[in-house]
Formats: sequence, C-alpha cells, structure tokens
Amino acid sequence: MTEKEYQQMNREICPVSPAGRDLPLAFAVGGAVCVLGQVVWSWLEAQGVEPSTASALASISLIALSALLTGLNVYDDIARYAGAGTLVPITGFANSMVSPAMEFKTEGYILGLGAKMFSIAGPVLVYGISTSVGYGVLYYLWTVNR
Repeated sequence: MTEKEYQQMNREICPVSPAGRDLPLAFAVGGAVCVLGQVVWSWLEAQGVEPSTASALASISLIALSALLTGLNVYDDIARYAGAGTLVPITGFANSMVSPAMEFKTEGYILGLGAKMFSIAGPVLVYGISTSVGYGVLYYLWTVNR
C-alpha cells in the first residue's frame, strides 16, 4: 500500500472532527466539571470544613461521581458528546481507571475487576512518584548550594 492509498483509506475511515463545534463544547463541559468541583468545595467550606480538607473532599467527590458514571455506562455517552472536556479534569483519570476494570468484570470481582483496576493507575503512580522524587532531589541540590 502506498502512502497516498493509506491517506485515502484514512480519510474514508476517520471522520473529520468539526473543531468549530467540538472546541467550545469541550471547553464548556470541562469548565462545568470544574464549576461542579468549586460548588462542592464552597459548600463544604460553608459547612465549616477546613479549606484543605474541603479541597480533597471535592476532588474525591468528582472522582467517585466519574467512577459511578463509568460503571453505569453513562460516562462514555457524555464523553462522546463532550470530547476532551471529560478527559482533562480529574474525572478523566477516574474514568481511565474504571474503564479497563469494567471490561474484565465477567472474570470476577477479584481476578477481573480488582486486577485490572490498576492497569492504568500503576504506571501513573510509578512515574508520578519517580518524578516527584527526582524533583525533590533537584530542589534539594538547588537550595543547598545557595
């Protein structure tokens, strides 16, 4: 297959995304997710919860809601409509953790759902922790020499 034939086949299979519609929609949905998190945070703070605790609880609430919607097969419908607006906020990470697990739930809760839950989270945690350690070492070396 030549490069020209491949490009023609690709054009036929992959529809062109209407960026004029998709970009504002992704922005609006991503912003709505962030506004929801802010509403939860503000409500918790109004209830007397410390700001740092309210922030953590707001994030946990968004993660739980995303996981629940993924488990109910609703999140994919929202993502199909909103595109990257559901991918960028913290809800996208929760979806990426729960989705692989849902594919293997027929193999049982332990060997299927439980084992696959961390197929995405594992590398993220490993690289996140490794990067934070590297950053900490560089920060230490930078501040010691001053």
